[in-house]
Amino acid sequence: MALKIRLARGGTKKRPYYRIVIADARAPRDGRFLEKVGSYNPLLPKDSPERVTLDTDRVQHWLSHGAQPTDRVLRFLDAAGLVKREARNNPKKALPGKKAQERLDAKRQAEEEAAAAAAEAAAAPAEEGGEEAAAS
Repeated sequence: MALKIRLARGGTKKRPYYRIVIADARAPRDGRFLEKVGSYNPLLPKDSPERVTLDTDRVQHWLSHGAQPTDRVLRFLDAAGLVKREARNNPKKALPGKKAQERLDAKRQAEEEAAAAAAEAAAAPAEEGGEEAAAS
């Protein structure tokens, strides 16, 4: 049985409250769980000690039995000093998607063609004016 340490949502509409639970990975998010090991209240200030509460002994027990924390819970465990979370690096995060990139390339190419056409148009009258001055 694959175990997860994850959040189970409670609370009312627009006022979330989460229990940190040990559950089978196949169970629904708010469904059956084996044990409640903490809570998370995102409405409290970030520096409040009641924002995240953990039963560290039970979390250590379940981690030793192979339970895998979700990313959000792993952040909480890292802040509590129970598990080390590696920093992630996604250098492509800020880049636009494929279609947006194609649109940007097409726009850039159209601007370059317009600039080249404007440069040719500006160069052509200057050459004609130079020929007339030389003929006179």
